[in-house]
Amino acid sequence: MAGNSQRRGAVRKSNKKDAGGSGGQKRGLRGKGPTPKAEDRVYHKAYKQAQQKRRRDQGRHEKVSDGTELVVGRNPVVECLHAKVPGSTLFVALGTDNDERLQEAVRIANDRAIPIREVPRHELDRMTGNSLHQGIGLQIPPYKYMAVEDLLEKVVDSGEPGLIVCLDNITDPRNLGAVIRSAAAFGGHGVVIPERRSAAVTGVTWRTSAGTAARLPVARATNMVRSLKQFQKAGYQVVGLDAGGEHTLDTYDGTTPTVVVVGSEGKGLSRLVRETCDTIMSIPMAGWVESLNASVAAGVTLSEFARQRRAAASK
Repeated sequence: MAGNSQRRGAVRKSNKKDAGGSGGQKRGLRGKGPTPKAEDRVYHKAYKQAQQKRRRDQGRHEKVSDGTELVVGRNPVVECLHAKVPGSTLFVALGTDNDERLQEAVRIANDRAIPIREVPRHELDRMTGNSLHQGIGLQIPPYKYMAVEDLLEKVVDSGEPGLIVCLDNITDPRNLGAVIRSAAAFGGHGVVIPERRSAAVTGVTWRTSAGTAARLPVARATNMVRSLKQFQKAGYQVVGLDAGGEHTLDTYDGTTPTVVVVGSEGKGLSRLVRETCDTIMSIPMAGWVESLNASVAAGVTLSEFARQRRAAASK
C-alpha cells in the first residue's frame, strides 16, 4: 500500500508541517525572581487589607451608602474631633479596649453634643468594609459647597476687595486643606475647586485645614474657565502662579480684587486655564529650587497680598 510499504527505502508521507523546533537544543527554564510579598500582589487578600490599613493610618474615610463618610482609627478620629470636623455620630464597637484615645474621643464628642452609638463589631466591619477600624468611627455629613455666584455675592456684601483662590489639577485633599487654612489666615474670601478631577472636602481636608473649612466657603465650579471669566466680568484680576511669568510676586499689586489660580506641582496650570489668566506670575526663589508645593505657593502669595493690603489700609 502506498505510503505504508515495508520495503527498504519506502518513505511514509505526512501532511504535518515542520513546527520549526529548537534545533535539538533544550531550553532552560528562566527564573522569575523571588515571589512578591502577599501584600504586594494585587489579587491577594493581603493586598486589599494592606491598602485598607494604609487608608486608615492616613485618616482616610470610607464612603457610606447615604453619601456620608466615616473616618476610622483612634488617632484620625481624635484629630478630626480636635479640628472641629462637623461629625454627626461617633460609632464605638462593643467590647473595644478602652484606652486614653478612646476616652478622649468620647469626651470631646460629649462636649460637642455629638451622638455616640455603640454597635456590634461586625456592624462596624460592614460599615467600613474591613476590620481595621480599631473599634471607632466618626461619621461626617457631606460638605455643603457654595455656588460660585453666591461666593461672588458674599464678597460684595463684605465690602472688601475680594481675594479668591482657585485650584487647578489639585487632587490631594491635604493640599486643599492647607490652601483653605492659608486663605483663612491671610484674609481670603473663599476657595474654588473643579467639580471633577479634584480633591474634595473630606475628613482629611478638614483635619489639614484645622477647622477653618467650617468658616471659609469652598465653591465647586462645573467649568473652571467659565468661572474665571465670571470673576473677570465682576472686576477681578485673574493671576496664575507658574514659573517664567511676566510678573513676579515682588512686582505685582495684589490690593485690587484678585483671583489666585494655583496648579499642581507636577502638571502646573492646564492650557485653557493658563490662557484665561490675565497675568502669569512667578514666585522669586533660589535658582536651584525647581518648584514649590501648591499649598506652599498659595500661602506665600496670599501672605504677600495680605501685607500689601494692610499697608494700603494704613495710608
